[in-house]
Amino acid sequence: MATIVRMPEIAANTGEALLATWLVAESTAVAASDPIATVETDKAAVDIEAEAAGVLLKTLVREGTSVPVGAPIAVLGEPGEQIGELQALLGATAAPPAPAAAPAPAAAARPGPSTEEEPPQRIFASPLVRRLAKEAGLRLEDLRGTGPGGRIVRRDIDAAAGPQEVAAPREAAGPQEAAGPREPAAARPAEIPHSRMRAAIASRLTESKQTVPHFYLRGSCQVDRLLALRAELNAEGAVKISLNDLVVKAAARAHTLVPKANVIWTPTAVQSFTTVDIAVAVSTGDGLVTPVVRGVEGIPVGALAARLRDLAARGRAGRLRPDELEGGTLTVTNLGMYGTEEFAAIINPPQAAILAVGAARRQPVVRDGELAVGTVMQVTLSVDHRPVDGTVAAEWLRTFISLIENPLRILV
Repeated sequence: MATIVRMPEIAANTGEALLATWLVAESTAVAASDPIATVETDKAAVDIEAEAAGVLLKTLVREGTSVPVGAPIAVLGEPGEQIGELQALLGATAAPPAPAAAPAPAAAARPGPSTEEEPPQRIFASPLVRRLAKEAGLRLEDLRGTGPGGRIVRRDIDAAAGPQEVAAPREAAGPQEAAGPREPAAARPAEIPHSRMRAAIASRLTESKQTVPHFYLRGSCQVDRLLALRAELNAEGAVKISLNDLVVKAAARAHTLVPKANVIWTPTAVQSFTTVDIAVAVSTGDGLVTPVVRGVEGIPVGALAARLRDLAARGRAGRLRPDELEGGTLTVTNLGMYGTEEFAAIINPPQAAILAVGAARRQPVVRDGELAVGTVMQVTLSVDHRPVDGTVAAEWLRTFISLIENPLRILV
C-alpha cells in the first residue's frame, strides 16, 4: 500500500528545511533505512532514510524547494503499484507548490501524439557540485554527467569550465579609437548570495552580541611541558593527538574542577550540568559549525582525538546530525594554526562561554626569577555575565592555565 513520506523535523524548533537533492529516482527500489534524499537546514545537511522497503513511486517537490516540517515530499509503495488518486492519498494536506518553471515555447500540434510538454529531465548532482557550477557560471542542464547513472560530478564542472583566462583578447581598434585608448569601464563588485548557513550565522551572532553581556579574560600559558607530553603520547599511541585535543581535554577538566562555570542561562533559571559537553569550532566552505562532544571529562585523550577528527571531517562535508550541533556549555575555537596570536570570540548562545586559542610562540619568559626562552600560548575567555560571575570566570581561567602548564593533571 502506498504511503506518504513527509518532511521530518530535522532539528528542534526548525519549521522547514530545504530539499537539496533526491538521491534516488522515481520507480527505484529502496531498502529500509536507505537514504532517499538530502535535506539542508541552516546548520547541516541530513539524509532522509526510507522507513520501510519499497519503491519510490513519486516525488512531490523539486530539488531546491523549502518544505515545511510535516509536508508530503514523496510517495513510497510496492513494486508495480499504481498511486491512483494522489489527492485522496494525501488527504487534506497538499504538497507544497514547486518553484515555477519558465514556460517553454508551444510545440506545433501533430496528429496522434499529445501536445502536452514532457516533464523536465531529472538532473543528479550533489549540493557541492551545484554550488561549483553556479560559481563557474554553468547551467547543469548544459552538462553531461560522467558519474554513476549520469550523475554530474566535480570533474564535469572542471572540464566544462576550462582554464581561467588571464586577459581577454583586445578587439581591433576602430577609427575613433586610433587617437588613444578607451577609458576602462568601472569595475562592478562581485556579489555572493547569502547561503542559509551564512544567514543563520549572521543572525545568531548579531543576536548574541546585542543580547548577551560579554566580558573577557585573557591569559598566557607556557606550553613546553604540554608539547612534550603530546610528543610522548604520539610516540606510543596509534591515534595522533593535536595540541587542540589536549586544550579541549584541559577545558573539560577545568569545568569539572570549577563546576559553577558549567552552566547556561535560560529565561527562568541557570541550568547546571554534571557532565561536560564541549563544542569545537570547525570551519567549512560555507561558514562555521560547532559540533558538540558529550561527556568529554570521561573520554580518554586518544579517543577524544579520534572523535574530534570525525566530527571535523563530517562538519566540512555537511554530514553532521542535528543532535551533534546542539547543547554544550563551552566552545573551543582555535586560530593558532593560522598564526593568529590572540583574538576574542563571540559566545554561541545558550552556552555560557567560548575559549579563543592563539598560536604557540617561542618568546622570552621568566622562570624562577631567571630570563629564559619558552613557548607561550595566548587564550581569551569570553563569558556571559548573566550565569557566570567574574570571580568564577577568573577561577576557571586560572585553573585552565595551571592544567596546561601541568599537563599530567589533564589525563587524570
